[in-house]
Amino acid sequence: MLMGAAAAAGVAAAAGTMGYAVRGRSSSLLAPSVYHGDRSRAAIALTFDDGPSESTPALLEILARQGVQATFFMCGKNVRRCPSIARAVAGAGHEIGNHTDSHPRLDFHSPEFIYGELALAQESIRQTTGVAPRLFRAPYGVRWVGLRGAQQRLNLMGVMWTVIGRDWRWPAPRISSLILRRAANGAIVCLHDGRTVERAPDIRATLEAVDYAIPILKERGFQFETVSQILCPTS
Repeated sequence: MLMGAAAAAGVAAAAGTMGYAVRGRSSSLLAPSVYHGDRSRAAIALTFDDGPSESTPALLEILARQGVQATFFMCGKNVRRCPSIARAVAGAGHEIGNHTDSHPRLDFHSPEFIYGELALAQESIRQTTGVAPRLFRAPYGVRWVGLRGAQQRLNLMGVMWTVIGRDWRWPAPRISSLILRRAANGAIVCLHDGRTVERAPDIRATLEAVDYAIPILKERGFQFETVSQILCPTS
C-alpha cells in the first residue's frame, strides 16, 4: 500500500512538472522563454498573435493614431494569404515575431514537425516583409520536446506573456478591464489580430479594448514598447 502511494505520488509529481514545462508561462525547461520585460521601468509591450488578417489594418490605424509600437506574432500561412498586410505591419515600424506556419498545438509532435512549422513561417515572413524574426510565440502557449533545438537553429527567443486578454472570447469591456487591472512595469500583454488561420476574423472586441485602454495607461505614466525594447533594461 505504501509503495503504491509513493508510486502514485511520483507519477503525480512528474505530471505536474511536465505540465509546467509545457504550459507554464515562466518555464524555460523545453526552450528559452521570457514572459515579462524590465520591471524597473513603466513600460508595457502590446503583442498581437495569429495575424496578419484582413482585420489587421483596422488595428494598425488605432495604433498609429495612438502613437504606439507593438509586436505582431505572425503565422506563415496568414502571411502568404495577406502579404500586403504583413508588409504594412513592418512598414509601420512594428516588430514581427514567428507564430508557426499553421498555428498547431506543438505537443505530441515530432522535433521535425516542430522545426518545419517554425522554419516555414520564418521564411515566409522574411521573403514577404524583409524581416527575419528574432522572437517566437508558441500557439496556445504550448511548448514541447524539440522546440529548444528549433529555436536555436533559427535564432529565436520564446516569448510568453504577463497578461493574456482572452480577446477571442470576451467582450471589449472585460478585456480592457483585465489589461488595466494587470498592467505593471515590464508587462507583456497578449492579444490577437487574427483567429488562428481564419479568413476575415471578427476582432472588434480587441479593437475596442485596445482603443479604450491605451489612453488610460498613458495617463498612468506607462509608455509602450516592442518586446525587444522592453526586454532591455536602460543603463
